Amino acid sequence: MSSFFSVTDTDLTTDRLILRSWTPAEVSAVLDGARPAHWAEDFPAEGDQVIAGLFAEHPAWLGEYGHRQIIERDTGLVVGSIGLFWPPSDGTLEIGYGVVASRRGRGYAPEATRALTEFALTAPGVHTVHANVELSNPASVSVLEKAGFLRSRSDAEQNTALYLAVAPAQR
Repeated sequence: MSSFFSVTDTDLTTDRLILRSWTPAEVSAVLDGARPAHWAEDFPAEGDQVIAGLFAEHPAWLGEYGHRQIIERDTGLVVGSIGLFWPPSDGTLEIGYGVVASRRGRGYAPEATRALTEFALTAPGVHTVHANVELSNPASVSVLEKAGFLRSRSDAEQNTALYLAVAPAQR
């Protein structure tokens, strides 16, 4: 593991990953096109750049229940990002995720999605985490299903589906 790398109290840790909140310096690096040494060679992806550009408008996304970087425990490299679009609406939060191309197919996205969803469902007043997915993206559908989300409804016209994870007390 790299020497810059240490686990903090706010990190979420899985078997292979650490989900760490973005720092202001990392947000600036994405926006400025900098390349810190602790990023995988293909991080940030386009979606990470879009999200980093929205943090100024949505400061709560950088809070405890907001967006996080996905870090490989073995290498200490940032390989993606995942986030909750805080604050909740009627007890529901949306989740979004992405793993860089060089690390896809390793099960990181479902692992990170499961961990952040479990954490989100401990937030006061949150009972549901949802994701809208394009049905033309079977990999994203698979991530949600592997993370324990269930399809709630589909929109044939938009070619999308809504997936939900619900707190045990709400089932």
